[in-house]
This record gives sequence, C-alpha cells and structure tokens, in this order.
Amino acid sequence: MESLNPVDFYNVRELLSEEERLVQDSVARFVDQKVLPIIGEAFEKARFPKELIPEVAALGLLGSSIQGYGCAGLNGVAYGLICQELERGDSGLRSFVSVQSSLVMYPIYTYGSEAQKQRWLPAMAKGEAIGCFGLTEPHGGSDPSNMKTVAKLNSRGDWVLNGAKMWITNGSIADVAVVWANTEDGIRGFLVEKGMQGFDAPEIHHKMSLRASVTSALYFDDVKVPEASVLPKVKGLKGPLSCLNQARYGITWGAIGAAQACLKEVLDYTKTRELFGRPLDHNQMTQLRMAEMVRKITGAQLLSLQLGRLKDAGKLHPSQVSLAKWNNVRMALDIARDARDLLGGAGITTEFCPIRHALNLESVITYEGTETVHQLVIGKELTGVNAF
Repeated sequence: MESLNPVDFYNVRELLSEEERLVQDSVARFVDQKVLPIIGEAFEKARFPKELIPEVAALGLLGSSIQGYGCAGLNGVAYGLICQELERGDSGLRSFVSVQSSLVMYPIYTYGSEAQKQRWLPAMAKGEAIGCFGLTEPHGGSDPSNMKTVAKLNSRGDWVLNGAKMWITNGSIADVAVVWANTEDGIRGFLVEKGMQGFDAPEIHHKMSLRASVTSALYFDDVKVPEASVLPKVKGLKGPLSCLNQARYGITWGAIGAAQACLKEVLDYTKTRELFGRPLDHNQMTQLRMAEMVRKITGAQLLSLQLGRLKDAGKLHPSQVSLAKWNNVRMALDIARDARDLLGGAGITTEFCPIRHALNLESVITYEGTETVHQLVIGKELTGVNAF
C-alpha cells in the first residue's frame, strides 16, 4: 500500500480541480526555488525581499480573484492555496500579497469608480504600484467603530484628513493607502497617495515578528484628498469589515502552510538526530507529538477547503471565517511552538523554520481580529447576544 503524505494526510489535493492544483504547484515551485533559500536571512536582517515582487506579479498572485484589469480571475480556493504556499515560505510574504489583493485591490474593485479601477488595478496586478490598508489606530484595533481619524470637506470641495493609523503592512513602500476615516456621513474610504502633503508613513522597527515584512505607522496632518479619490460605492463599517473578511479567509489557508513547513522540518530532523542510541523518531513521545500535528493540520485543511467552496458558491457567512481563522492560526502557532521544542537547541536558530513561523504567527493570531474577538463573534452567532 502506498504511504501517505504526512503534510496532506487525507489527500485533500484529490479534492481540488486541475486548475487549482496547477496554481498550487506553480506557487510551491516559486516558494521552494526563490523564497526558502533567502527568507531565513531576510527575517534575521529584518528585510522585506522586494526583489520577489516582480515574480509574484508575473505568477498572477496579486488580485488573483479579480476579474479583468490584468488580474487572473481565479476562484476562492485557488486564492487560498496561493496563501497556503506563500506562508509555507513566510507569513511576511503572504501578508504582502494578502494586503495588496484583499485589502487594497478588493475595495478598489468592489467600491471604487471606474477611473479608480483603471488607474490602480492593472498597475497593482503587475506589482508596479503597491498598496496598504489603514484601519487599525494607535489606541486599538478591535473596535473600529471607535475610529479617531476624521475627514472633513473644505470650502473647495476637497476632503481634509487628520489622524493616525498603526501596524500597517506595506505602509512605507505603498504608493497608495486605502484609509478609512469618520465623516459627517459615516465612515468613508479614501485613496491617499504617497507624497501628498501632510502624509507620512514611517516604518516601525524593533519587531520580533514579521521581520521579513514592512510594518508602518500612517500619519495624516491636514492631508487634502480630492473627491475623485474617495471610494464612491460604500459608507459605514461595511466597507472595511468586508475587506477584512476577504483577508481573514486567506489567512485561514496561510496558517496551514506554516504548520506544514514546521511538521516537515521536524520529520526530517528527528530521522537523523540520535539520542540514547536511536533516532528521535523511534520514540513514542516524538511520534505522538507528530501525530497530533497531523491531526490538527488535517482538520484545518478540510475546514478551509469547505470554507472556500462556500465562498465560491456565494454562501459564505462571516462567522464561518471567524471559526476558521481562530482554529487554524491557533493550530499553526501550537505546532510551530511544539516543533521548535522538538528541535531542541537547534530550534532557536533561523537555520530551521519553526522559530520564525512561531514568531510570525504571534502577529497573525492578533491581526485581522484577535483570537478572543473571533471567539466572541461565534458566541454571538450561537446566542444572539453581543458580549463585546
């Protein structure tokens, strides 16, 4: 009997279409050949590998679910597989693609004018323009209704933006920021361009997580934004929350890739590492711990695949995304930590991936809704009572 694939124990790949498998294979090759050889050093040196952007774009990974405008027009499952393979490389690279695709291109495509779409989407699909998403503020991110950033119309018909955003992926390298601000007419989305007077995007340093990613603050001091740069088709919290739902969906898949990378590292290491006269993988406790990893990864794979099928059928409920984000990121973080422990002292170096994934996942479990927030979303769905 043919042996099972330890990182795809239930052969989830057999449930994919031919196109979905081709997408996964092309991204996997890119990660193996271009990302894995450099990502440990990039993480160590806190450097985002911008040299990978042209190839990411050439593979059609930016705005991959968008129809037209130079985008690939893939389905939701294919986008999930892209996130899974990219995060097998590093959460920072997957975060770059998630922000560009789900948090910037998606709102421009869904809520933007035709002129805004034509200006930004083709350039962003080619990686010639980079975007960021400004929602979280310095005082906290879990209550976006308590937004302090404001925009007011002046006598000339321009919007004047004041406030600050925090923990913004891609902020310092972005050509455009989708910024959400309070107005007299509710929360609106603004396309704030690099170089606008009063707009600053300094990078945040001293991070111990997502080190191979650009994280920034955004500051707005009387930034004048023309009416033509306001997203015309959405008002209220629905706008930013719908974007987050898109990004969270991809995160549920990405976490699987990080966990698979950690499991593979442990499998390879314990075959050759000998203690007390035999390889580590001959010990019951080692096998039990690796079996637990497989159990968790398999459950997460099936959860995200069904989530993707629901998304592609137009039947996705936001609470279902919350369940998968909570479950899968917690799963991956637990596996990364346990894998680090199984590697012993070797596990604390960037020569092995678990410590890097564990540190990255400390951010992933917090951003796009903390674990507690997603638990409470499901609690509200079950009881009908908002306990926030």
